[in-house]
Amino acid sequence: MFSRWSNSHHNKENDSLQQESKIVLTSWLIVAVMRKYNQIKEVRAAIGPLSGRSLKYCTDACLRRYLEARNWNADKSKKMLEETLKWRSAYKPEEIRWHEVAVEGETGKVYRASFHDRHGRTVLILRPGKQNTTSLDNQLRHLVYLIENAILNLPETQEQMAWLIDFTGWTLSTSVPIKSARDTINLLQNHYPERLAIAFLYNPPRIFEAFWKIVKYFMDAKTFQKVKFVYPKNTESVELMRSYFDEENLPTEFGGKAVLEYNHEEFSKQMNQDDIKSANLWGFDDKLQCIGNWHSGSDVAPEPVCLAPSARATPASDAWGLFSVIPPMMYGTCHRLYPPISSKEKHACEMPTRKLPNPNLT
Repeated sequence: MFSRWSNSHHNKENDSLQQESKIVLTSWLIVAVMRKYNQIKEVRAAIGPLSGRSLKYCTDACLRRYLEARNWNADKSKKMLEETLKWRSAYKPEEIRWHEVAVEGETGKVYRASFHDRHGRTVLILRPGKQNTTSLDNQLRHLVYLIENAILNLPETQEQMAWLIDFTGWTLSTSVPIKSARDTINLLQNHYPERLAIAFLYNPPRIFEAFWKIVKYFMDAKTFQKVKFVYPKNTESVELMRSYFDEENLPTEFGGKAVLEYNHEEFSKQMNQDDIKSANLWGFDDKLQCIGNWHSGSDVAPEPVCLAPSARATPASDAWGLFSVIPPMMYGTCHRLYPPISSKEKHACEMPTRKLPNPNLT
């Protein structure tokens, strides 16, 4: 009888401790979300009034990515974002149309895959050995178009893409110049921060090592950590890649089971359809003319584009709406999405009964 009472008492204590732990964790997440909200507000106020495409671009999710890229330093994030807005205003990546860059894609050297990774991310396949042109500017423009297209096709729950790079046929003669590699890395890091989740370089030849030793110094620490080398005879590297991709979807070129062949004509039709979606999204569908030689815009019915705020673009005007993202983040991802809290804030989290202020009243 004493044993039963002791076990029952012990179980109640454990349940009580677990409940308190959950309350503390929830309180910590609320404080972290509030900090995120306030820093997003700070950056938005610092960049000043926006209009047109700049306003559409600068969602809360966008500002959070810039803050994440600069370790939640508002001043550095503001400067980075202003540089991007200046670049987008001049380069106009959202206005690039497939028929302008289609020649670059004839060999399938870069294309958006028809499958996603295990997390639902859009996948870009890069095959540098299929290089078919010499204009570095056009090559970069082609890549920008496909990055924009990959983002356009992200599911509502995702913000990032994955890259698979196949080195079959790659030689130093087909490699891009060091300057072009640097420009590509800077473009991705500076103007598409936190858009790349992972990049797998599959079976690069030994001669690539000399090229890599130079190129890697252009990468910041965060980007460098996302680049993974995979060798068929290295079980650990193969298993890492397969943890991101279903073997049934992974092309045979990357050690998977799927037999995929790039069809330029079919891919072009798909891109022309996406051009209409993009035009609708950015609000200049009235300026869209005949796109491409394979399919004109009048032949394709545009797919509906949802302009309502998604889960990754919560309106800053409703701070408590941010709390709706807490449950799926409670385990494993909050450390990446939110900056570390101070000791003072940590102390607040250790007081679960403390009444937190309503941000709508401050």
